[in-house]
Amino acid sequence: MGRLENKVAIITGSAGGQGKAEAILFAKEGAKVVVTDVQEDKVNQVVAIIKENGGDAIGFYHNVASEDNWIQVVKDTVKAFGKVDVLVNNAGVTSNIPLIDTPLEQWNKVMDINLTGTFLGMKHVIPVMLENGGGSIVNISSIAGLTGGSGAGAYTASKGAIRLFTKAAAVDYAKQNIRVNSVHPGYIETPMTETFFSNKQMLNWFKAATPLPYLGKPEDIAEGVLYLASDESKFVTGIELPIDGGYSAQ
Repeated sequence: MGRLENKVAIITGSAGGQGKAEAILFAKEGAKVVVTDVQEDKVNQVVAIIKENGGDAIGFYHNVASEDNWIQVVKDTVKAFGKVDVLVNNAGVTSNIPLIDTPLEQWNKVMDINLTGTFLGMKHVIPVMLENGGGSIVNISSIAGLTGGSGAGAYTASKGAIRLFTKAAAVDYAKQNIRVNSVHPGYIETPMTETFFSNKQMLNWFKAATPLPYLGKPEDIAEGVLYLASDESKFVTGIELPIDGGYSAQ
C-alpha cells in the first residue's frame, strides 16, 4: 500500500482489460487516477469502483489520436489535481490482417491510436512534468514490438516503433528526471484477445508458445507497470520490460 502516494496518474484505455487493472491497482496504492477511454460508460464504471474502494479518481472520454482531446485531458487533470506524475500510454488496437491485404485506412487507424496516441500523450504531458521536476511515463508496447509477428504487420510496426520512441524520449528527458520505459505484454487474457482465445485451436497455440504453464492476466501487467511508475524504479529508464511468461526468452 502507498507505493504511489500523492502521485497523479493518467492511464489511457483504462475502461477495461489491462488499463482497468492498472487504474484499480494504482488507486489502491494511493494514486489519484485519471481514467480515460472512448468507452465513456465503462470509464464511469471504473471510476465508481475506485471510489467505492476509498480511492480518488476522475474519468474522461478520450480519443488518444486527437490532439485536441489530449490538450483537454491534460488541462482538466491539472485543474483537478494540480499536476501529472505518471502517464501510462495504454490505449491501443490490434490488427490481424496480412500485409498485402491491409487497407491503408486500417494501417492509418492502427498507427493513429497506437503510435500517434503515444506521441501526443508524451508531447502534452512532458511539459507538465517538467514544471513538477520529473515524472514517469510507461508506454505499453507488446512482444510484437520485440519480434516479428505473422499476419500482424501494422500492429507489429506500431509496437516496434513505440519501443524505440520510448528509448529516444528516455534519453532526451533523463536529465530533467523524467523516466520513460516500455512494457511488452505477452499473451494476456483481455477483452482485446477474447476473439483469439475463444478459438480452441488458437488458444492451444498461445499456451504452447508460452513457456510458463499458463497465460497472463491483466493484473500481471499492472504489477509491472506499477513498479515502473513508482519511485522504486527511480534509476530505471529506457528499458523494455517483457511480461510474457518467457515467450521472448526463446
